[in-house]
Order: sequence, then structure tokens, then C-alpha cells
Amino acid sequence: MTDNIQVTIVGSSNVDITALMNRLPGPGETVLADSYQLSPGGKGANQALAAQLAGARTEFIGAVGEDSHAKIALGQLEEAGVKLDRVSTSRQPTGVAIIQVDSGAENSIAVVSGANSTVTAEVVNAAGTLHGIVVLQGEIPASGIKTAMDLATDKVVLNLAPVIELDRDYLLKANPLVVNEHEAALILQQLDGSETMSTEAEPVIAEKLMAHGLASLVITLGANGCLVVEQGTEMQQLSAVKVKALDTTGAGDAFTGAVAARLAHGDTLAQAADFAGKFAALTVQAHGAQASYPRSLDAL
Repeated sequence: MTDNIQVTIVGSSNVDITALMNRLPGPGETVLADSYQLSPGGKGANQALAAQLAGARTEFIGAVGEDSHAKIALGQLEEAGVKLDRVSTSRQPTGVAIIQVDSGAENSIAVVSGANSTVTAEVVNAAGTLHGIVVLQGEIPASGIKTAMDLATDKVVLNLAPVIELDRDYLLKANPLVVNEHEAALILQQLDGSETMSTEAEPVIAEKLMAHGLASLVITLGANGCLVVEQGTEMQQLSAVKVKALDTTGAGDAFTGAVAARLAHGDTLAQAADFAGKFAALTVQAHGAQASYPRSLDAL
């Protein structure tokens, strides 16, 4: 039974441990923090929540540990109705991001992949058929990404963040590839086999990526909106919604999840990206990642 799943996210889930302090410690120094908080994160889980809240029946496939953090990592997804039946339990601990934030919003982050490192080809293959549009990121092993692409029967949305080494043939299976400007330049460097990263303007990088044979591409540009291009069509630059941003954590994941949701509903890529930009704009007006995602689409 597929439960009419429209979007399947294969990816990472974390617990973010955030310590708030006046200043960041130097090497070997101890600084007393003012407070800390535990919150769900991980690019895969963030995107799954966004896709569900953006109106698509969504499944998340990943891994958590046999620990108390697992419930935190999956809590908001469960609450929103994301299907979690095929999340595996690993002997590795649930992934954790250890974040220090000072009074000026400067931060330092250490990520422990934990159970996310077990989402390999074997685990993804054991999950079986992947339903609907499949969304992938760079926070699980490359073997898991490639197997998910092989099992996909619909479009594959690839948000290769962070940028990891991926075979050319698999990079070109993305439809669309959704990345920011820095990630786009790194992926072009991979495809070109170059020793240096391009510093050319984003439209030029987009044209060069498409020349390698990508079916479609979205490059997010923060406050400058995004570039959208498909084979055989002219490039479009979509404007961003002008808002006062308080916290951009998880905004890119919100965008990617919303793009997948709208593609599942039959939108064109430009229509999906336009919707996703408005969806992501709502998230930056509140603190946190998943906690900032809109529970109602009335404001869109």
C-alpha cells in the first residue's frame, strides 16, 4: 500500500543542539552559555516536512539511532503526517549538529552524521519501491543517493548540499538539480573536471551546467530570487519575496521540499519555484528550521 505517496524524501535527520552565548570560545577555552535548545533538523527531514506542509503526501526514508534523540528528530514529521514506516533504526546514534551561536549571530557548527552514515545502497535497496517524486541531498552516503536514483520511477529532485562527489551519470539524472550559487559552481567544477571553481556570474554557470546535459536546474540566489532553466527553454530569473529575515536556517530545505510538492501537483518548474520562494519567505520570518515552516498555506 503506497498511501498515494506523491513525494519520497531519502535523506538525513538530525537533532540540533544549539547553545546561545555572548561570544564563541577560542581554542582550548571554556565559555559559559546562556541557554541551549534541542530541535529537529537534517536536510532530508526538513525537506520532508516542507513537502508535506506544502500539500504533498510525503514519505521520509532515513535512519535514526536507538536513543532519546530519535523521537525529537522525527517528532514534527510524525505530527504533520509524514509517512515514517520505512525509517530504519541503527546502532549508530541519531545524527547530531552541535551549534554554538554568539550574540552577533555568528556561529560554529560540528555535525556528527551518526545513523545518517548508514543510509547506504543496502539500506535504500532494502526499503523497496520509492513512490512519487524522489528528493535527495548530500548528507547521506553517495551509494545511498545512487541507489535511490536507480529505484526512482518519477522525477528526481537532487539538492546536492553539501556537494559531495557523485558520478557524472547520476548528476545528470537530476530533474531538477536544485542548488545555491556556491553549490552550482562546485558541481560545475566536478562536471568540468577542473582544478578551480568558476567565479563567473550565475547565469553563465547555469548555461554551462545545462550544456553538460542536465534536464532542468534551479539556482537559488537568496534575496535575489532564483534562476530556473529547462532544456529547450529560455532561462528565467524569478524575484524573491521581500521580507525582513530573522533566521534563514532551513530556508533552502523549505524551498526544495516545496518545489517537489508543487511538481507532484503538476506545476511547471517555474510555477513550482515561484511557489517555493513564497513558502521559504515565510520561514525566514521566524526562528529555527522546522519550527518556522508554515502550518497553513493561507498566507501564500
